This record gives sequence, C-alpha cells and structure tokens, in this order.
Amino acid sequence: MPQGYQRLPLAGELLPAPVRPGPAIAAKGLRPFFLLAGVSAVALMPLWLAALFSGFDPGSYLGAMYWHAHEMVFGFTVAVIAGFLLTAVGNWTQRETVVGGPLLALAGLWLAGRCALLGAQFLPRWLPAVVDLAFLPVLGVAIGRPLVATKNRRNYVMLVVLAALWLTNVTVHLDALGVMSGWRRRGSLLGVDVVVFVILVMAGRIFPMFTRNATGVDSIRTIPALEKATLAATGLLFLLDLALPDARITALAAGATGLVVAARVVHWGTRHSLKIPLLWILHVGYAWIPLGLLLRAIAAYSDVVPAPVATHALTVGAIGGITLGMMSRVALGHTGRQLVASRPVVVSFVLVTLAALVRVGTPLVHMAWYRTAVLVAGVCWTAAFAIFLVVYTPILLAPRVDGKAG
Repeated sequence: MPQGYQRLPLAGELLPAPVRPGPAIAAKGLRPFFLLAGVSAVALMPLWLAALFSGFDPGSYLGAMYWHAHEMVFGFTVAVIAGFLLTAVGNWTQRETVVGGPLLALAGLWLAGRCALLGAQFLPRWLPAVVDLAFLPVLGVAIGRPLVATKNRRNYVMLVVLAALWLTNVTVHLDALGVMSGWRRRGSLLGVDVVVFVILVMAGRIFPMFTRNATGVDSIRTIPALEKATLAATGLLFLLDLALPDARITALAAGATGLVVAARVVHWGTRHSLKIPLLWILHVGYAWIPLGLLLRAIAAYSDVVPAPVATHALTVGAIGGITLGMMSRVALGHTGRQLVASRPVVVSFVLVTLAALVRVGTPLVHMAWYRTAVLVAGVCWTAAFAIFLVVYTPILLAPRVDGKAG
C-alpha cells in the first residue's frame, strides 16, 4: 500500500478509531504538579514576607505564621511529592497511575485546598479543612491501585508516608477548629519529619545511582546496614516527636540521627558530583539534613542556636534544594531531554542554596539581622523558583521531544 494512505475497511469491518492525544500537561503526573509546585513556591514566599513586614494576613484560618508553615509543607512540598510519586509508581509497576482528565482533576483538588485556606474567611469554618484534607487520600488511591495490583511491596512504604502526612495535617486542622490546642506547630513539625523521611528513602535509592551513572566511578555504593539504621532512626525520631516533642531525649535522638544520616553518605561520591550541577544540588541539599538535626540537638542545650534555625535548615536547605534539583532533573528525563542543567537553572541552584545559608547562618552570627536575613532569603528563594518556572513551563507544557508517550 502506498505510504500515506489508510487501508479501507472491508465490508462489515470497523477499523479502530484514531487515537487523539490529549494535552501534554495531562500526560504524566510530574507535569501539572511540578508546575503547581513552582507557582506555589514563587507565590507563597512573597505573601509570607508581606505578612511579616506589613501585617497582611494571608491565612486567617491558621494565622499567618502557621499558614506559612502549613502551605510550605502540605502545599508546596506535597505537590512535589505528588508529581514524583505519580510518575515513579508508573515506572515501578509498569502501570499508569492517573493521566488525562483524572490527573487534571487531581491537580484541581490540590489547588482547591490552597484557595480554600486563602479564602477561609469567606467560607464555613469547617470547609477549608474538608477541601484540604481530601487531596492526600485521593492521591493514595491513585498510586495505591497499581502498587497493590502488582504486589509491589517494596514501595508500600509510600502509602504509609502519605497516611502519616495526612494524619499530621489532620492535627493542624483540628487545632484550627478548636479541637486540639497546640497542634498547629506540632503537626507542621511532624509533617517536616515525614518529608525528611521520604527524602532519606529516595536519596538512598537514587542519589548514589545518579552519581555513579554520571561520573562512572564504580566505587560509589550504599552500605545496607547504614541504610537500615538511617530509616530506623528517622522513624524513631518521628515517634519521639509525636510523644515527647520538646524533651531533651528527643533532641539527643535528633543529634544521633544526624550523625547516622551523615555517615550514610561516605561512599556516595559527593566529591565527584561537584562539577555536575544536577548532582551537586542533590548532595548539597542532602547535607542540610544532618546539619539541621545536629543544630536541633544543640538548640535544646544552648541559646546560641534558636530552634527555628534548625527547622529552616531542613525546610529551606534540604527540602528547598532537593525539590528544586529533583524537579529539574526528573522533568528533563521524562520529557526526553538530555540531563544537563542550563545556565539559568544552575543560577537557581545557587540561589536556593544561598537562601538556606542566609536564613540559617545569619541568626547564628547576629540575631539583630534576623528580619533582613528573612527578607534576603525569601527573595533568593522566590528568584530560584521563578527561574525554574521560566525554564520549565515550556518543557512541561510541550510533548516529549523523542515522540514517546508521557
């Protein structure tokens, strides 16, 4: 048959209808959720700075401070986790999670939670909680169906993680509704614990592999005993934070966990990553985890280290750096592009690292510079993720360059 012609159907025969591809944004979970994460990172920080410096209240439901904490953990970070898991579970199981209309509906549900919290004063008091808390269970179903269907037990831990994140979020809302006093702070900090655990799980699986593949250094490896010790120590720390949040024994456990987390990377090839931006941002981001845990231990015994400094080492440094690095890398790989960071993206990596250094380091040097440090760090954070949006929005909205699905 000549090229460019379709075979005509025989009598009584129906040819399959042509497949009409949907919009690229709905082709894979990372696409809408990485975009939403970038937008939220750029929008949330200026709103928080406005609240801090002008008295503007962006979250009357939780109060400005806890709105900021909640949205950075259960808004921005959860969007990154959703994009990663919806994509990764498809690879792990060879079964798609959600695409097309259901994927866009799921992204809309996440967005509805953000809008409900911002506009809480115009809604029934209970409605922001209902809308915000709906997202993680639906996400759990989306990734749980292929995991259970393929009996992918190794990754059932991700379902446990989502359940833990949801429960910590529940405690924040119960405090806002006047049911459980004091849990806005505790729930937010427990949420950080869960996110750090997710990072530690995934870092052990992929950071050494990424580094070995990119550098060709065969000696890069993990040590199974340290992998198990890291996850066990982090899980224990979560339980201690739940039961004894401000006890000195919990702070000591945080310090001990930090030492294990640091020892774990001895053979991960960190020094070999320094010439490759898509690698060094992951290793630098990881380094903030043991530092944050050790600062937390010191803060319990000395006024030299304010407790929020340790928290921001984990949030701005580890979560900020690793999410930016992972979104940048995963978006390139899953759109068929070479794993090479462009110059603007390298600048964004420097900026998010600078944001962490300023936010954590300045109060340790001179507490009187605190407000200036928050402003400078906030500007650096916003600029870093604005660059991500400028570079990656066209990539995430366009089909794969290699013509494959996804």
